[in-house]
Amino acid sequence: MPLGSSPRTLSRLGVDGSHMLTIDGSNGGGQLLRTGLALAVRTDTPLRFESIRGSRPDPGLRPQHLAAVELLADYCDADLEGARLDSETLVFEPGESRTQTLSADIPTAGSATLLLDAVLPLATAIDAPLTVTATGGTDVKWSPPVAYVRHVKLPLLARFGLDAALERSSVGYYPAGGGEVTFRLSPSSLSPIELDERGSLAAVDVYSKASTDLEDSDVADRQADRASDRLDAADVPLGERAVEYVETDSTGSSITVRARYDRTLAGFDALGEPGRPSETVADMAVDDFERFHGTRAAVDRHMADQLLVFLALAGGRIAIPEATDHVRTHRSLLAEFGYDVSLESEGGTVTLTSSGDSAD
Repeated sequence: MPLGSSPRTLSRLGVDGSHMLTIDGSNGGGQLLRTGLALAVRTDTPLRFESIRGSRPDPGLRPQHLAAVELLADYCDADLEGARLDSETLVFEPGESRTQTLSADIPTAGSATLLLDAVLPLATAIDAPLTVTATGGTDVKWSPPVAYVRHVKLPLLARFGLDAALERSSVGYYPAGGGEVTFRLSPSSLSPIELDERGSLAAVDVYSKASTDLEDSDVADRQADRASDRLDAADVPLGERAVEYVETDSTGSSITVRARYDRTLAGFDALGEPGRPSETVADMAVDDFERFHGTRAAVDRHMADQLLVFLALAGGRIAIPEATDHVRTHRSLLAEFGYDVSLESEGGTVTLTSSGDSAD
């Protein structure tokens, strides 16, 4: 049965004789794979993935997913079966060695920032700093752009003890990619993630960038101007504003709007596309902020999914905008590893709760 419909299933034996955890990934996507691999390493659990991204139009391992598999295999000297493009079945058996400097090359515009999700949970288990350099897309569809990771995700997790940083060497837009980022993780001890209230809105920051070939058209400036004008007209307190033009292999632009509340951070981003005016790009990000601000949630809908594994490890409570399919399948994956994250919906508020790491 698909993940989310059945209890924990153990089948086969690993090379050391331990039971192998089998996960049906037909209802999930790449995030399910990345978290599953990270937890397999963290808990030293042999893992078999079946029907990887089975419900997607292009099922199986794509370049960015294969890069995550190979990255973690390099880290722990794992034994692999099925680690190839388009494969829908993968066997991953963690080894004992640990490597502190890693690299990954995605030969497309596949997301380099999403690789962070495959290694970030390891920060709570490593005993020495870990450095990962990755190339690929840095600001592409269906993934967090660099500005979101640097200004929203990592600062928010840092409040609860996670010691990690991201450095950007170059930007990669679709279709060529070619961006480069470096993640640096240090051994970390998490405190409970208490994000059930957000407090008052302190300020909203705007981070806008575009490729240098769009500078004559003031694309990054126009994106920032439009976002700032709309926020100001709505009496929203304005904070940081950053505009930059960068050398890239493909033409592109992106904008991230960060909302700073007393107790939390939330981010909203949009990408430029051919035929999409700069003002429309800004409107997309600001519209997302306004919809979020009208709720009682403490984190944005994308962060809700990304925080689940840390909630399971550290415990706490998180108020999220909605229980998306990503959240539901991610909870089911965590349950397969023995982590209990409850979900309650009451009065228009959805709350995730965990007592912490019971799997250690």
